[in-house]
Amino acid sequence: MSMKWTSALLLIQLSCYLSSGSCGKVLVWPTEFSHWMNIKTILDELVQRGHEVTVLAYSPSILPGPNNPSALKFEICPTSLTETEFNDSVTQLVKRWSDVPKDTFWPHFLQVQEMMWTYGDMIRQFCKDVVSNKKLMKKLQEARFDVVLADAISPCGELLAELLKIPFVYSLRFSPGYTIEKHGGGFLLPPSYVPVVMSEFSDQMSFMERVKNMMYMIYFDFWFQAWDMKKWNQFYSEVLAMAKAEIWLIRNYWDFQFPHPLLPNVEFVGGLHCKPAKPLPKEMEEFVQSSGENGIVVFSLGSMISNMSEERANVIASALAKIPQKVLWRFHGNKPDTLGLNTQLHKWLPQNDLLGHPKTRAFITHGGANGIYEAIYHGIPMVGVPLFADQLDNIAHMKAKGAAVSLNFNTMSSTDLLNALKTVINDPLYKENAMRLSSIHHDQPVKPLDRAVFWIEFVMRHKGAKHLRVAAHDLTWFQYHSLDVIGFLLACVGTVIFIITKCLVCVWKFVRTVEKGKRD
Repeated sequence: MSMKWTSALLLIQLSCYLSSGSCGKVLVWPTEFSHWMNIKTILDELVQRGHEVTVLAYSPSILPGPNNPSALKFEICPTSLTETEFNDSVTQLVKRWSDVPKDTFWPHFLQVQEMMWTYGDMIRQFCKDVVSNKKLMKKLQEARFDVVLADAISPCGELLAELLKIPFVYSLRFSPGYTIEKHGGGFLLPPSYVPVVMSEFSDQMSFMERVKNMMYMIYFDFWFQAWDMKKWNQFYSEVLAMAKAEIWLIRNYWDFQFPHPLLPNVEFVGGLHCKPAKPLPKEMEEFVQSSGENGIVVFSLGSMISNMSEERANVIASALAKIPQKVLWRFHGNKPDTLGLNTQLHKWLPQNDLLGHPKTRAFITHGGANGIYEAIYHGIPMVGVPLFADQLDNIAHMKAKGAAVSLNFNTMSSTDLLNALKTVINDPLYKENAMRLSSIHHDQPVKPLDRAVFWIEFVMRHKGAKHLRVAAHDLTWFQYHSLDVIGFLLACVGTVIFIITKCLVCVWKFVRTVEKGKRD
């Protein structure tokens, strides 16, 4: 860590101890890529408030970048997987998921299921390497952390918290089929009006869509979760400890999500990474200003898609060349032959700053949650070209809320993209809906980042938040669904009916006997 960061951290911690004495020590079990962007925003704010933050990073991780000085402490855990093997595995998983046909549900999710299991096996190996490292675990125990902050999509943080005997907080965007939220957090997600994640439904479902939604829920419950929990239970040698999370920080909000019930220990903090736009670099600002009244279009497929086929690139470039707007395109690869004079290619874009620029008219996005939240924050309508994971569902949400048009990346033509751009730019309804979502996002009594940090500090101050956990975590599945009570009540009703029936039969037989005696 540089002398600058060390001095700043010491000053912050000194002021914290002198003022309130409430500084704490936070241990972090993170997840890579876009997940890290969200959790790092929280960590940076915790450091600003004087807390000491230690991030557990396995040796092939990309998190502790040498070119990214930070006040965060990184504890590097050696693993059996090299950096090349890890990156190759992730790249292959992303490519396979992007190439999976999406036109039919079952073939699609059977392949997605296999990929999720592959990812789960890799995370389990990382977890095993950490908890079986006696020297590391002793060091962590001696450090006396106050709380563990973990991303629920990569289990292990809860096991660390249990071994270190400290409370933990989960951060999560979503899990396939809401399985982690339901089975680990006890969330109430009725399939009658809460669309299963990755179903691409809205909360206004037809009868057949509700039938499909129920089938999807059953599928995820009995295959994804049952298989995954079985493997983790074998590793833990006990019931998965997810239900012991003190607080769930869900990276969502009602501008993005459809309404559904929440539990007391669940807090929505969607868009916590969003912030006002900063000035653009001089050359980029000059290009943006040259667009005049037509404005600009921002195009990015995120950091995990580094290239595309020449055929797809040319289809896209030819469509962009036909719009009056200037285009800034995050692109890796050879320059497309059909690239227009109105389009600039960049290996990296200051996406948030561009989306917050007054000349931005539309955002072409793969549908990553971080990019969508930046578009919501700044009120920019979208053209979605989802590729894999939650991206299809994210774009479906924006489409249902009237702020986006959706296209199939693999099959769209230049005309399709051109028409989609003209629609979201020229139809004022899309801009109005995007601004409405932005207004909802900004109209909160407490900012998402402040809310996330408050609850982490709350858990540290009170050594947990057991008073917010519902009793459902202590019930078996048949108790939770009151099957034992229903069975008991049915037995009581059956017994009463049986007794009444027996009495009526006896009375009937008595009456028959009396009548027969009179006739005789």
